[in-house]
Formats: sequence, structure tokens, C-alpha cells
Amino acid sequence: MKKTLRFAASFLLPAVLTIIFTSCLRQKADASGTEMRYGIASEPATFDPLSPSNTADGRSILFNVFEGLVKPDTEGRLLPCIAESVTVEELGRVYRFKLRENVRFHDGSPLTSTDVKFSLETAQAAGFTGLDSIEDIETGGDYDIHLTLRRPDPEFLPYLTVGIVKADSVDRENNAIGTGPYYIESYTVQQSLVLRKFNDYWQDNVPNLEKITVLFFADSDAMILGLHGGSIDGATFYSGHAHQLSRERFDIIPGYSAAVQLLALNNAAAPLNDIRVRRAINYGINVQEIIDTAFYGRGEPSGSPLIPGLAVYYNQSLSDPYPYDPEYARALLAEAGFDEGGQSLSLVITVPSNFTMHVDTAQVITGQLARIGIQAGIQLVDWATWLSDVYRDRNYQATIISLDSPHVSPQSFLIRYRSDNNGNFINFSDAGFDEVIDATLIETNEDMRIALYKEAQQIVSDNAASAFIQDIMRFRAFRAGAYGGVLNYPLYAIDFASMYSR
Repeated sequence: MKKTLRFAASFLLPAVLTIIFTSCLRQKADASGTEMRYGIASEPATFDPLSPSNTADGRSILFNVFEGLVKPDTEGRLLPCIAESVTVEELGRVYRFKLRENVRFHDGSPLTSTDVKFSLETAQAAGFTGLDSIEDIETGGDYDIHLTLRRPDPEFLPYLTVGIVKADSVDRENNAIGTGPYYIESYTVQQSLVLRKFNDYWQDNVPNLEKITVLFFADSDAMILGLHGGSIDGATFYSGHAHQLSRERFDIIPGYSAAVQLLALNNAAAPLNDIRVRRAINYGINVQEIIDTAFYGRGEPSGSPLIPGLAVYYNQSLSDPYPYDPEYARALLAEAGFDEGGQSLSLVITVPSNFTMHVDTAQVITGQLARIGIQAGIQLVDWATWLSDVYRDRNYQATIISLDSPHVSPQSFLIRYRSDNNGNFINFSDAGFDEVIDATLIETNEDMRIALYKEAQQIVSDNAASAFIQDIMRFRAFRAGAYGGVLNYPLYAIDFASMYSR
């Protein structure tokens, strides 16, 4: 069986992988030749698109610098990007891509199949989700590349958004050369990053803005001051801070963050290695109170490690799996040996200080946990320390963070909970979960695969692996009437190339 996709292979939200025909080009506007200054809360951890350790804000910036074989649109469809078509053969085991012949890297050199082969093999070796299913990569001339999988994978295309770099590029951290609409002109640590329009970009009349200066701020309060003072033209905020902006002075554009905010619990650290304690914490947290207090009532509660936006895969029964019940929470703690008359339980919640919404959430949670007898304290750390101590070294008890996915795929959200996954910083381990998540990789029946994903979410929830809170509502704010073309993706990304000056 052979199917050729001349214009688009689609992974729909909330549908499954299908074949459609549509244009992959952005809606074009007149180039303005202007600069936009944009505020962001955290710096990229790396400029290497083939490193899996980047931050959400880092991936959001690199979305404009590097491109993959395919790229999502605002509805979750996967559109050919540096590839112009793909032919799927052998019931989904063989993918044959035809590359565009007018794509150039930022140094002027043409992109060829050799670059794609090098990039995918490097990303595969780095452990990128889904690429381990590739058995063989072959090139057929400069513009043909053939991927053979070990087994059919119905969710393979979303993984091919990985950024393509020049073959044999070894110093990618200091020499970030992609094919995207912008190239990195300069970077000043803890201050700014400048993106400059790539004049030889393969799409005509894209991008529209000549220069993007990304300014890094210590917290959202500083970004608010920057907007009010005019030092930046736009920024990303969350509900608590968006309410500080006047709609007469600013255009405020809402959209979900497409990330799961959670109170992450280190399942290997005592006393959190006791499921009774983890369940007590879940029953002791009032999610709606968090949303009402810290987010002005704007947010979508979720007790799942998967965002509700992936509706066909989302387990609806987990919208509120641990209803607020402080009395039962205290009973569970007493059963675990912690009660008011005996040993008390203390908990340190480590929070990255640059994310004000997580700090605000921590403050609400500490008050809630005090009601069930847990003495919770907040430890504020900078982002570099959080990445080192919490994420990499797993030296913490609890933390508050939002976990996104680089792909429009339920697999990318859930695979981090596999016991041996590098991103499993909460140290969750369940053999049943591993078995179920592995089964999703080989199950080709759509209904069965959906059922497996829902079962995987249920296992994580039943084990109270963490306290899953919500998909946070985020807002992009710009000077009133200044910019158009602001797009929201089912990914944590900002598309500077689509924007234009009015």
C-alpha cells in the first residue's frame, strides 16, 4: 500500500493521523523592515536543536531558527516544511521524503539529504522521543531521503519536527546554523538574544519583521514594568499579570500554554516514596482555589499528565481524580505515621524564581497543605540551579513546574514517566505503566491505542505520582494596534515570522 502526500500529512487535534491536502505556507503580509522587542522569562538552555535538554522558552525561540521535515500548524496538522512531499509505504513502515530544492542554511549553503541523515541520526543517538524506532536512513541523491522503521508507528511524523542542521556540525552550541526564517545574530547571557531576518529563506515574503530582540527578565513583574515603560513591545504572561495591563494600551491575546502544570513529587525521596503521603497531598490540594487565587479563575483543571487539549487521548475521568478532602488527607497521613500528636511532616517545595505563576501557585499550596498538617516551605532558586539540582540531579522533595511537549503527540507527554526515561525527574516507577506505554508504540489500531493512552494516564494518577493541576491560560500582550499575525500553536512556541507591524 502506497500513499503520497504532496502537500500535507496531518496529525489533527483532537483527531488522529490522517491524510489531508492543504497549503503549508504561512499567510503572508507586507514586510515592514521593523524591529520588535519581546520579553521572555527564561533563557534557552542550549542553542543546539539536537539536544533534548532545552527549556520550553528555548524551544519557542528556536522554532524560528531551525526547521524539520514537517512542521505543525495552528490546528495541529503536520505540514511538510523542508520536505515538499512524503510517500508512506509498507503500511507505515517506510517513509520516503522529497526535499525542497530551494532551501538554504543561514551560511548560504544548500540543504541536502546528507544534512537530514546526519541530523536525524544525531537526534536518535541523543534519545529524542520516537526516533528510536528508525531502523535505517538512506539517501537517494541530494533531495531524497528514505526512513525505514523497525515497526509501523502511527505517530511517527510528529517526531520529525526535530531541527535539521548541517552535516558534521559539531559546535552547534556556538554556531547555530539552521534553515528557519530568522538566524541568531547575537546573544548576551542573561540580557538578550537578537534574531535577524534570513533574506534567503525558502518562502517568499517571509518573515515580515526585520529584527526580533528577545529580552530576558528575572520575573513577570519586571516584564510588566518593561511593557509599561516601553522598553519592550510584547511579552508572554499568565493570568495574574495580564490583569495588570490596560486593554486600552495593550492588545491581549489569550491561549492555553499546552503544558501541564504540576506539583511534582520526587517518588524516590522519603516520605514521598510512600503512596499514602502522595495521595494525602493530592487530596489536600484544592485545584480550583489555586486557579481562582493565583490565576484570576482562568485555567483548565486537569488531574492528568496529558493536556486536555489532546482531547481524543485525554482521560476525561481524570479532570478531578482527587476531590478536595482535607479530612481524608489527614487520615492518610496518620496512617502513614504523621499526625498532629506525633511526628509531623515537613516538605520543601523548590520553585524557579523566574516563573512568577509557579511561585504564586506554591504560596497557595503551602497554605492548603498547612490545613492538613504538612509544614511546607518554599525554596526559590534561579533557573540554572533548578535545571541542575532538580531536573538533572533530582535532588529535591517537591517542585512546581509546567511540562510541555516538543511534539503534537500524547506519547511525548507520557513517555517521560517510563521508569528509565531521562526526563523522569520525579523518579516514578511502575512496571504496569512501562508495559502499557511500550504497547502504544506497536499498536496500530486507533481505538486500541487511544485506550492504552488513557490507561497509562490512569496508572500515573492511581499512583499519585504527582499533583497535576492545570493547563495554564497564557496571554501574549503587545502595544495596542502595533502588531498583527499572532498565531497560537498546540505547542509552546511563538512564531515571530508570522507577525507584522501595522
